[in-house]
Amino acid sequence: MTEPASPAQAAPGGTPGNQGLSLKRQLLLWLLLPQLVLLLVGGALAYRVALNYAEKAIDQSLTQSVKSLSRQVKPIGSGLLIDFPRAAQDIIEQDPTDRVSYMVSSPPGSFLLGNAKIPPPVPAVDTSHAETLLYNTRIDGKPMRVALLELDYGEPNSPQRLRVQVAKSLAVQQRLTTELIADMLLPLLLLGAVLSILMYAGILRGLQPLTRLQAQLGKRRAPTLAALSPIELTQAPQEVYALATALNQLLSAVRRSLGQEKRFLNDAAHQLRTPLAGLISQTELALTETDPQALRARLTKVLSGAQRSAHLVHQLLSLARNEVEVKLQPLDVAALAREVARDWTPRAVRRNIDLGFEGADHLLVDGVALLLREALNNLIDNALTYAGPGSEVTLSANTLEDQVVLEVRDNGAGLSAQDLPHVFERFWRASDVPGGCGLGLAIVKEIARRHGGSAAVLPATPHGLRVQLQLPRFDPALTK
Repeated sequence: MTEPASPAQAAPGGTPGNQGLSLKRQLLLWLLLPQLVLLLVGGALAYRVALNYAEKAIDQSLTQSVKSLSRQVKPIGSGLLIDFPRAAQDIIEQDPTDRVSYMVSSPPGSFLLGNAKIPPPVPAVDTSHAETLLYNTRIDGKPMRVALLELDYGEPNSPQRLRVQVAKSLAVQQRLTTELIADMLLPLLLLGAVLSILMYAGILRGLQPLTRLQAQLGKRRAPTLAALSPIELTQAPQEVYALATALNQLLSAVRRSLGQEKRFLNDAAHQLRTPLAGLISQTELALTETDPQALRARLTKVLSGAQRSAHLVHQLLSLARNEVEVKLQPLDVAALAREVARDWTPRAVRRNIDLGFEGADHLLVDGVALLLREALNNLIDNALTYAGPGSEVTLSANTLEDQVVLEVRDNGAGLSAQDLPHVFERFWRASDVPGGCGLGLAIVKEIARRHGGSAAVLPATPHGLRVQLQLPRFDPALTK
């Protein structure tokens, strides 16, 4: 037994999908993660700065201490007087957590006074200058910071060397660093918390237009014209407004398409109802006829009505086929037009109409042979139907700038100026001649649109009609 897919595993409509993180979570992630990284880096830098300042404070204190202690060592003849009372020593060493040790040696390394455990710098360095030397060491296993100062005393012809060392525990450095870090990071943490709250509130406020947009679209369930009304958003950001505008354009196109489909179905139902009603009526009358001649006449009318209905259904199917996505390919439309004219020649001869072809050769367009053949068949069929016996019908294929123009021209009665604007409307007819249903030119216009072209109807000189199908010429450069 299989378990149903969870919402994260199945998209609406039952198809699998990957919804991923919500926009709110992604924004929080991309805003808070850099903030956290900056906070960590800032903490590390703050620790380093605090450690540096604490080290400078200790070095300054040690430097002053070693200089002060060195001033208490006074040369007397060839000896030394160390004026370092017990009270001063107690003051220096009174803090057990901040351990301070000193050592006086002369010559350097020969212990005289203080803590004999203070080691010299390692590796050995030149201490002949009068500046204080600072270095780190360990005394009794504890880290210490040491200041070393060496002085000369005694007779100029036989000088003696004196070394004074003052050591201080690094515990005070750690304490100062910790205090500085606490004083610096606590405000930063509070500021980061306040900033995170403001970010979260800003994201919620910024996503409110999308929430309203989702609420508006969520209420539209059935694919009706009312559900396809434009989306109304007030005080929306530019990005959300652009999204709503794009959706409104899509909804408007779907609304127009749905309206056209609805009108088309209504018109098709009306147009089919009339011939079907005639077929039923003629069939009922034929069943009551006893005269063979009258029965034959009734059956002839039934056949004519069935042919009109079949023609109407064929035209409706052509319209439906034109609304399906097609793949355009390079096509020699001149050869296609010449072939279509040759196929219609026998029917033109039976109707006493002169049908001919003229034009250039090898005219390439991006097209579908089946659809273009359907368009030319409709144009020639209309011309043969309405031009009348004894007329001339010419199918031509020529170029006009970057367009290929397919034209069907006849010298029949033509159309009035009032009728020309309506010729491409569905189910519109300007003549009562039987056989048409008002869809031929509508199909031609739709086929031209699907090929990126256009259709036009113009009066012929001195009389007649010209129907043009203009298509973009095939450009090989666009296929590279």
